[in-house]
Amino acid sequence: MVQSSTFEVEFWGVRGSVSTPGESTVRYGGNTSCVEVRAGDTRIIFDGGTGLRLLGQKLLELDAVEAHIFFSHSHWDHIQGFPFFRPAFLPKNCFHVYGGVAPNGSTMKDRLSDQMLHPNFPVPMQIMKADLQFHNLDPGETVAIGDQGVTVETALLNHPNTALGYRVNWRGKSVVYATDTEHYPDHIDENLIRLCRNADILIYDACYTDEEYHDPKSPKIGWGHSTWQEALKLVDAAGVKQVLMFHHDPEHDDDCLDQIEAAVRERHPHSRMAREGLVLALKPEEACV
Repeated sequence: MVQSSTFEVEFWGVRGSVSTPGESTVRYGGNTSCVEVRAGDTRIIFDGGTGLRLLGQKLLELDAVEAHIFFSHSHWDHIQGFPFFRPAFLPKNCFHVYGGVAPNGSTMKDRLSDQMLHPNFPVPMQIMKADLQFHNLDPGETVAIGDQGVTVETALLNHPNTALGYRVNWRGKSVVYATDTEHYPDHIDENLIRLCRNADILIYDACYTDEEYHDPKSPKIGWGHSTWQEALKLVDAAGVKQVLMFHHDPEHDDDCLDQIEAAVRERHPHSRMAREGLVLALKPEEACV
């Protein structure tokens, strides 16, 4: 069988905090965090927000699915789609699920299971018949996936109760997923600089603008999120080629995001706001024969 040479990123949910359906969010979408990376024959999913339900509907068209799901953390907007991920209920499928251990010692398996217990949900996680294989991750760990040379690096992010950022490497190209992280006031996070070094695509938490972050009446300092202005500082420091602003604040409607995107592109023409349905393709180097 001929192996695929595709290296693509597809956005299934780009919102943060809470889903925002409605007429004012049609262009960018209202589902919460979920990003799919297809590297050759390897399928990687970052986070299981409400966008995971949409991805699941698409995957039902396949005969059988094997995928690797990496959770940044377990705040609701990153796990709420998991109980509605229909491929996980089918015994023909296999999902490798990765995540860090919370400060209280709970694993990602514990937290995904807890959200499906009474009185929060009608059926437990055990009703899912797919082969679910859970893996605990330590910050700084690198995971090798499959037999095509795909690796996923990890890094600790600055977020309440911790979160992990990820970098997919394949055939000389790289995609970084670094959402739910707050910048530091006096320096750029060294963990992020290492994770993002010379990345082709960076998906970054730009929930706020600088003005909102520092708003004297309602500051967002300490909430665990960053701004698009700080994203561009990281881009310059790490040599990133393209940044996708991600984890849009629920108060930011389509018109607001259009204005932010115009400002972003003026400073960095190859960058933009993430939106549902957007597909980005990279051209990986040819494999050695």
